[in-house]
This record gives sequence, structure tokens and C-alpha cells, in this order.
Amino acid sequence: MPQPVSQRATVKRIPKRGVYDRATIDRILDEGLICHVGFSADDQTFVLPTIHVRVGDNVYLHGSPASRLLQALAEGAAACLTVTLVDGLVLARSAMHHSMNYRSVVLFGTATVVEDRAEKWNALRALTEHLIPGRWADIRVPTEQELRQTLVLAIPIHEASAKVRSGPPLDDEPDYDLPAWAGVIPLRLAASDPVSDPRLRRGIEPPAYAANYSGPR
Repeated sequence: MPQPVSQRATVKRIPKRGVYDRATIDRILDEGLICHVGFSADDQTFVLPTIHVRVGDNVYLHGSPASRLLQALAEGAAACLTVTLVDGLVLARSAMHHSMNYRSVVLFGTATVVEDRAEKWNALRALTEHLIPGRWADIRVPTEQELRQTLVLAIPIHEASAKVRSGPPLDDEPDYDLPAWAGVIPLRLAASDPVSDPRLRRGIEPPAYAANYSGPR
């Protein structure tokens, strides 16, 4: 098993659940629809949710230059980015052994501002395609003014680890004889039927990627 690149990226609580290979880390980053970013600014620590996308060896974030999160990261604040996928509720015989099956990634790094126009364009396209695969071809692409008014940051995937729990509950041995049901309730993201914008022109039907949405590729 590949080893973490740093001590702080090493999983310390239940280390056997730590996973350090890039294939696993990339799959979790790619499946997640949202990430949380921790950073410090003005003597205060924040953890804020935002949209992300992985392209190659970078995770990209975007938004208004007025964003506190993006401002702090653009100025060099250290970031801790996390993505968590919940796969199931784990019901044990003991209250203390209830848990969740999950896959998570923690990424440490310092962001850089994307100045190159082609990289910025590709990051915004990738963000759209990450959320709704197939959408970019159907919509108006950003104008030059919109590009200038959007801040895009890249965080390299150099210092990251995954943590994964799967399988049944782990009860204390005497508790296996208790008359309580135990097992896993699997969970998954499921989309409902799309709801059209009230101002949508008549005759425009939801595209297949909206009617049959199943999450990121």
C-alpha cells in the first residue's frame, strides 16, 4: 500500500482504514458533489462548503473574488479540503458501536490563482461537467467579462489520504447474542424528476442528462 506523503496526512484513528493510493483518492474526489474547506483568516477558523472538481493532479475551486474563502486561499492561507461520501448506516447491537459506512478524503495544500485563460476555461468547463455531465454543450459559455470576474484556484493533490469504512457492525463479542437486529442500511444519492423553470420557453423538454441524472461521472 502506498504511504502518505506527510505525517499530517496519515490516518491516526483506526489506521487500518487509511488508504493512500491516488486511484482511491481520485474516485472519491470525483464522486463527491461538494467539499468543505477549512482555513484561518482574521484570527478565526472557518469551514465552508463549496463546489469542486478534480482535473488531473489538481482540485479546482471557483467563485467571486469577494468570497472570504477564495480571498484567503488566494493570499496563501493553508487549506484543508475534505470530501465525504456516506454509503450506509451501520446498526449495531450496542448503542456505542453504531457507525456509518463511508469514504472520505482529506487534502492539505496551498492554492494558487489560475491566471492562464485556457486553464481557467477548462476548469470552469470541468466544474459544469462534473455536476451535470453533458451540460456544457447545451448552455451559453462564459463571456470574457464573466471570466475576468471569476476567481479560479488550484490546489495540488500532493498531500492527501482517504479513509474508508465498509462492512457489518463490529460488536463486542458478548453482544452478538442480544435479541436486537443488527446490520447495514445502504444509502445512495437518488435524483427525482426534474422541475422546469417557470420561465422556460414552451416546448423545451428536460434533456436526458437531467431526466436520467445519476450523479457525477
